Amino acid sequence: MPRVFVAAGSNIDAPANLQRALDVVRADCGPLELSPVYANAAVGFEGEDFLNLVFAFETVLSLAGVLEVLHRAETACGRPRNAPKWAARAMDLDVLLYGDEVGEFPGAVLPRPDLVKRAYMLGPLAALAPEVEHPTLGRTIGELWAAFDKAGWSPRVTAL
Repeated sequence: MPRVFVAAGSNIDAPANLQRALDVVRADCGPLELSPVYANAAVGFEGEDFLNLVFAFETVLSLAGVLEVLHRAETACGRPRNAPKWAARAMDLDVLLYGDEVGEFPGAVLPRPDLVKRAYMLGPLAALAPEVEHPTLGRTIGELWAAFDKAGWSPRVTAL
């Protein structure tokens, strides 16, 4: 079974929406492993701080099945499917890794290209699973995080 890693973020009623999204995913995918929750500034626009985390689970679902569950979770949090990219979000769920899959798939590119460019994705993933190897870079997530330029990223760990 592939192990799936998903980035979650919200800056609209974030604690409640993150919990709601996790509950929806857990109902369909089973137990989740969670990174710490980080509060950090919005990227790409002015707005309320985001709460971000990464969660993982093993699944028998296809990538398409996982994406369907994630879209259902986003909808449960009030996110419209046509939400603008750089704007406040009730919920944003992005598949970072789906096992060792590499390539372009309907609704996803794997591994997620901006994973190694965004501290709010790579940092929580490194906290959760530093031993996981990036499927195209041949380095562990922990190694990638250690080499990452963290200038300008000053999150605070928080609770939901």
